[in-house]
Amino acid sequence: MSPSKEKKQALEERMRALEIKEEDLIEKFILGSGKGGQKVNKTSSCVYIKHIPTGIEIKCQQDRSREQNRFLARRELCERVAAMLLQEKTAKEQAAAKIRRQKQRRSRKQKQKMLEEKKERGTLKKLRKSPTDHGQ
Repeated sequence: MSPSKEKKQALEERMRALEIKEEDLIEKFILGSGKGGQKVNKTSSCVYIKHIPTGIEIKCQQDRSREQNRFLARRELCERVAAMLLQEKTAKEQAAAKIRRQKQRRSRKQKQKMLEEKKERGTLKKLRKSPTDHGQ
């Protein structure tokens, strides 16, 4: 399934806005591998793009279609160039950073504060019980 005309036009406009020219791209088609069976292994549907001015390299094999992979590779290139120019993180980098923060261990001070807040909350909940429930 190839991308729609609207999506192609939007990508071309974004490439123009970021000053990415087709002449500055080296594009190669590589033999695919991995999931997809015999068809993927026989056809050169994997797309490799290198943007010469920035040196950014992208390899895309998300789809079995070469045309779709060309579109996806160019979109990824736009994201990376924009991130480089604007000094901002891409969506992928932001998601990875969020996961790193979530997995990070709490400091002793943070852990102590959290436990104190939990104890406070527990005492408030005990006060909410009706007078008849004290026996249980």
